[in-house]
Amino acid sequence: TKSRSRIQDLFRRMVQNSQHVFEARMDNVRCMSSVLKSIAFKDYATVFISSNGLKFTVEESKCAQVNAFLQSDLFQTYDFSSDTLVFRINLNVLMECLNIFGGAPGQSFTSLKMYYPADGEPLGLVLEEGGVVTECQIKTMEADEILDFNFTSIGVQNKIIMKSECLRDAFSDLDISSQVIEMLMSPDNPWFRLSTFGHAGKTTNEYPKDSDMVESFECTKTQINKYKLTLLKPSIKALLQSTKISIRMDNRGFLSLQYMIKTEDGNTCFVEYLCAPDEDNED
Repeated sequence: TKSRSRIQDLFRRMVQNSQHVFEARMDNVRCMSSVLKSIAFKDYATVFISSNGLKFTVEESKCAQVNAFLQSDLFQTYDFSSDTLVFRINLNVLMECLNIFGGAPGQSFTSLKMYYPADGEPLGLVLEEGGVVTECQIKTMEADEILDFNFTSIGVQNKIIMKSECLRDAFSDLDISSQVIEMLMSPDNPWFRLSTFGHAGKTTNEYPKDSDMVESFECTKTQINKYKLTLLKPSIKALLQSTKISIRMDNRGFLSLQYMIKTEDGNTCFVEYLCAPDEDNED
């Protein structure tokens, strides 16, 4: 017990030895690592720290963007004393640190303390499991300019909320030899349709608005847009972990896929995938 107490004191001092603009504690690091795993398809991510929580942004070819939101109430403690901070970080290194104790479900929980001393400083992580404490310092870099998709609820014309298992089945049926995936959203039959155009010809999946898999259907105008399949494939990671998905299309044909992910402790996180339409394949 005394040994355990000494370890906890050390653990506490490692993040309290100086003033930090950001400090947060999480009892189960898998609540964070599982969400970030769904966006880890590129080496680097841009991190936004605010009083509301953390946002991790990854971009693909300036045509697609994924945002993972870790709201402040996901943490047991969350202290932030600054304006919004933005920096770039190696996402692979961060994931390796978060999973340094293995991170497999069923094992004992790994607790996490994060701290950021000041702008330009390394991001500090202190992880503890079974009395073993590890501290990591991850270099932060100046953030590149993030593409503003200007996707707002005002511009949304069509919105469908579905159970994720439905879309998981659909993506497994699509022809991966196709260059694009075509999405139709309409207030009339066939309501919602996914199509690919590959070596085997045209493959389609249709979903009526009264399907058991559809929880909400709000479509005001028929829209048909194509999206590069290579841009949407990375979103499958989030789809596999999610329970529900919100599919929205705005008046420009930009697509938003918002995945609702349940963490191990019962909290809800969101991963949003934004994708521009493929203008090269417009009819």
